Amino acid sequence: MELTKLLCLFIFFTIEALLILLQAELNMFHLVILSCYIFLLILKSRPSPIYLVDYSCLKPPSICQIPHSTFIEHTRNFMDKQSITFMTKILNQSGQSDETYIPPALHYIPPKSDYQEVISEVHMVLFPVFEDLLAKTKLTPRDIDVLIVNCSGFCPAPSLSSIIVNKFGMREDIKSYTISGMGCSASALAIDITQNIFKSHKDSIAVVLSTEILSTGWYPGKEPSMLVINCLFRMGAAGILISNKKESKNRAKYELVKTLRTQRAYDDKGYFSAYREEDTDGYTGVTLKRNLLETAGETLRSNITILGSQILPFTEKILYGVSILKKKMVDKKSSVDIYVPNFKSVINHFCLPTSGRAVINEIGKGLNLGESDMEAALMTLHRFGNQSSSSLWYELAYLEAKERVKKGVKAWMLGMGSGPKCISIIWECIRPICGEAQRGPWADSIDGYPLG
Repeated sequence: MELTKLLCLFIFFTIEALLILLQAELNMFHLVILSCYIFLLILKSRPSPIYLVDYSCLKPPSICQIPHSTFIEHTRNFMDKQSITFMTKILNQSGQSDETYIPPALHYIPPKSDYQEVISEVHMVLFPVFEDLLAKTKLTPRDIDVLIVNCSGFCPAPSLSSIIVNKFGMREDIKSYTISGMGCSASALAIDITQNIFKSHKDSIAVVLSTEILSTGWYPGKEPSMLVINCLFRMGAAGILISNKKESKNRAKYELVKTLRTQRAYDDKGYFSAYREEDTDGYTGVTLKRNLLETAGETLRSNITILGSQILPFTEKILYGVSILKKKMVDKKSSVDIYVPNFKSVINHFCLPTSGRAVINEIGKGLNLGESDMEAALMTLHRFGNQSSSSLWYELAYLEAKERVKKGVKAWMLGMGSGPKCISIIWECIRPICGEAQRGPWADSIDGYPLG
């Protein structure tokens, strides 16, 4: 497609140059020189391809595993019966197994949230995943030009990115950023930010470290809408290495095809659907409103409407457009649904938000996906829980471990977070990927999935 566009531009500018020649009475040599010059300007203005060289996902230590029964038993010592009953119900409906992880601070009775415990969790999740990423890619910390660290709920001073720079002795001129408050969309958002940074930084290497620090997020109060967070979020982290260097293509796994970022923070209903605040007793927590699923649907719809107009084949666009016209002009009061475009005509794999089984099913319904399309998200939720923004990378790791990612296929990462916001990232696999079942977070469990 890009080659076709370039060819059309070249022909167009050649015709323009020919017209100039006819008016200026220049010779053919000048025509060739002018056309080549214009063509080189076009090539120079094109952004460099962006490659996902490799990534790593944290496998938390086994001592951090927390079966549902143990989790509930711990809470009996410091929470009231009504709160325990509610959290038991949420856990049983969550789609999580007994093998998910929480940090050491939350294993105490009652949980600890002091600063030193929180910093210890930062070290436990970010240091190993960064070290593993460097080992995979055979790079040193000083090779990194851009560093982006995302975590929604913990914003220390010095920042998380400064902690990494200090620990690993990175360069003094590194471009470092810390992203907070973006929820489950943050890691996809960081890829979008990296793409924009690369527009003015050629031949660069960027690392994105994505996590959620849970030690600060425990809610000890009694509000049911705030207790949900205690049950759903689990320990995890991912490190992603991205490059716009030409030579990176030789060893990269994927090339970035498309990013699209939309949000609905202007809408009060959506803005307050997931909101950090104090309860009546002064305890801080995140309130999840009952309209969260509806808000997620509206946020997703606005994103995929734009995305579909850019990536779907012409026939799908026509079918979608006709169904809207029919709904508005012919059957305004009818219950006929608007046609759901077939994204599977251009996308092979889907990495969806693991915010809960109900959310995954709702998104799958909105995109007209089958069980196999939602498998990576559902199995990641079961094995690791909702790890916030890093979950997308555990899903991609699942697909790779199952050896389903072939050269030429496209994977769609869909990040949705508080705000609310939605970020779509589309990758194209550019080389065969095999042997991932023997390493990574799924190494000891991939044979047990999908669940029977």
